[in-house]
Amino acid sequence: MRCPYCHHSESRVVDSRASEEGVAIRRRRECLACERRFTTYERIEEEPLIIIKKDGRREPFKREKIINGLRKACEKRPLSFETFEKIADEVEQEIRKRNETETPSSVIGELIMERLKEIDEVAYVRFASVYRQFKDLDIFMRELQHLLGAKKKQE
Repeated sequence: MRCPYCHHSESRVVDSRASEEGVAIRRRRECLACERRFTTYERIEEEPLIIIKKDGRREPFKREKIINGLRKACEKRPLSFETFEKIADEVEQEIRKRNETETPSSVIGELIMERLKEIDEVAYVRFASVYRQFKDLDIFMRELQHLLGAKKKQE
């Protein structure tokens, strides 16, 4: 590791510890030439996830888009920002478990809806109405009836 002060190429590790909830290792180093200390972080290099949009375009996965969509669907609902982050984390983990570098946006939408259905039915219907692009009231009513039917089966 090159020293940021004198650019000497050798240093020794003084201290190592887990950082960022175990996702990275923080190392305190000391330059063998100038003896100044500096910090480095070691992280797993993950392959970037690519999302295939409905029109065939490809773009990098951005968890912020999930959080923004959830924020809109859950407006004036009793859900916290931490809940949105948890859903975004779960969706990203689920996609990474599949070991595919490209994922259709429809898969992401379905994963989000599964989680919203369990947490808040109103937010689920709001999200589904935008995501599934309900064209008329009949389609919207069928989704509500499906939701009510599933709820009755659980009781």
